[in-house]
Amino acid sequence: MAELVRVRRWAEALIAMHLDADAWTFGFDNAKTRGGQCNHSTKRITVSRYLAARFDDDEIHQVLLHEVAHALAGPAAGHGQLWRAIARDLGYVGERTLDKPVAQDLAPWVGRCPRGHVHYRYRKPTRVMSCATCSRRFSREFLIAWERRRV
Repeated sequence: MAELVRVRRWAEALIAMHLDADAWTFGFDNAKTRGGQCNHSTKRITVSRYLAARFDDDEIHQVLLHEVAHALAGPAAGHGQLWRAIARDLGYVGERTLDKPVAQDLAPWVGRCPRGHVHYRYRKPTRVMSCATCSRRFSREFLIAWERRRV
């Protein structure tokens, strides 16, 4: 697990090394399905406080490199060739750091269909849903029963 104080130090050091430290800032956000974000309009890089606390140091360092590469490549680069070249030069190894099991651990709503397929939601389901794995169309036979859990 990465300590948030240390993550902030690393982020600020990377910003100072590669970006304009007077323009770019760092912060933590409340995201639960992504590790980090680069916002070009506010010139701010953020990392999920929830996931940073679960990632090890190497994983969170990769998230920071990923976001700094986005800042350097510009808003139109996406994950294209320019971004990949910049990320590789920074030391990003190109592996996804946020996988489904980590994201699913944080979902407060868990649903199960009659056949046992499990579904996860971060917001309370407001409509009746059926399992898409069991039937491509809505089917009352495969209704999902939702349950709130403590995360």
